[in-house]
Amino acid sequence: MSDCGIRLEGVACARGGRMLFEGLDLALEPGGGLLVTGPNGAGKSSLIRIVAGLLNASAGHVSVTGEKALLAVAAGLDPELPVGEALRFWAGLDGRRDAVADALEAVGLLHLTPVPVRMLSTGQRKRVGIARVVASGAPIWLLDEPANGLDHGAIGVLGGLIAAHRAAGGIAVVATHLPIRMQGAREILIGGGG
Repeated sequence: MSDCGIRLEGVACARGGRMLFEGLDLALEPGGGLLVTGPNGAGKSSLIRIVAGLLNASAGHVSVTGEKALLAVAAGLDPELPVGEALRFWAGLDGRRDAVADALEAVGLLHLTPVPVRMLSTGQRKRVGIARVVASGAPIWLLDEPANGLDHGAIGVLGGLIAAHRAAGGIAVVATHLPIRMQGAREILIGGGG
């Protein structure tokens, strides 16, 4: 895994005239993890988007070293393409088309390679989105509500993939309102009212 790191200094986020969070300081190095929790609308997704570089912080400084892979609420997969082709498109952008089969195997969906994305259940679609992140080879995973739509077993698989990624020197930032085990990860609560 390449050298990677995330540093936030005094980061704040205001949306719609409302301050979601402020004064956030954080440093993550290879093997690091961050679990971001809080109620809906508190700013979990906004924090993920700030780290991804898709949203500017209202205040503070953000520094990210290393390639990033983002799992957003919408998977960004062409619904008309077969699963394998949809993933090969994204993996091709990362120069990793050959990683698709292993990524699908890791989430237990290799058998769905020829099935159109539109035919997948909500949980299967989420697992294919996770496979897209795995196939990317990026050292920084930014996962926004990755457990939504997953059953208990699939949440366990997700936890194992995150643990293996961190053990290999990757970083995982996970925003969730569902319980996901991340051993030794830093945890922050956004918008907890106290």
